Amino acid sequence: MKLPAPVRGLLDRYRIDTGILIVFALLAAAAFAFVAIADEVSEGSTHELDRWLMLGLRDPADLSVPAGPDWLRAMMLDVTALGGWAVLTIVVIFAAGYLVAVRQYATAAFVVAASTGGALFGGLLKALFDRARPDIVTHLVEVNSASFPSGHAMHSAIIYLTLGALLAGAQKGRGVKIYLIATAILLTLAIGFSRVYLGVHWPSDVIAGWSIGAAWAIACSLLAYFLRRNRTIDPASEAPEDGRA
Repeated sequence: MKLPAPVRGLLDRYRIDTGILIVFALLAAAAFAFVAIADEVSEGSTHELDRWLMLGLRDPADLSVPAGPDWLRAMMLDVTALGGWAVLTIVVIFAAGYLVAVRQYATAAFVVAASTGGALFGGLLKALFDRARPDIVTHLVEVNSASFPSGHAMHSAIIYLTLGALLAGAQKGRGVKIYLIATAILLTLAIGFSRVYLGVHWPSDVIAGWSIGAAWAIACSLLAYFLRRNRTIDPASEAPEDGRA
């Protein structure tokens, strides 16, 4: 049975309002997680758990050798590169280029601004805490910056999750939305894990990086939603609801 237009409008508005509340709740949870982890790290409370988890990923007989087969180490080296500055910059350029190609110029500008702002904010946090790198296992990649929060985990979360949310918001097909966001999450998780596996970050560094990166992405997604409602940036593309061409 088809509902009257006023009833449908009320239900649609209720779903929108509920979605906004959920987004705010997720944002608050991510921010709280970062603050809590930062507090524990500053007090040294995470050291024993960090140490146990990191040693669990190494050969007990030789801490310079990571657990697992040789191909896993090679794969982790490839995965960790996806969170480096060069790759992240290329990803942002390609994403913005795609939006320009489909004539969503304002959204392209928002993507560049959100990604750049997040990267700068993350760099400031990293300089503020200035935590030493792990020294209980051999580093399998070269590092020359502070440890907390993990720059790779944080910046990959900021870039991939922000881009995933913004690009998903620019689509109407549900399947495309799910694919974009799921891909962004999987990439972020894999990059963060690779940093612990390679011995260059404590697990708490990575979790904090994920938390602050997710908080930034959620905030950008919420801002983009309001900008789209006000027609400040481009509305979603006119793809069918089921995602088929």
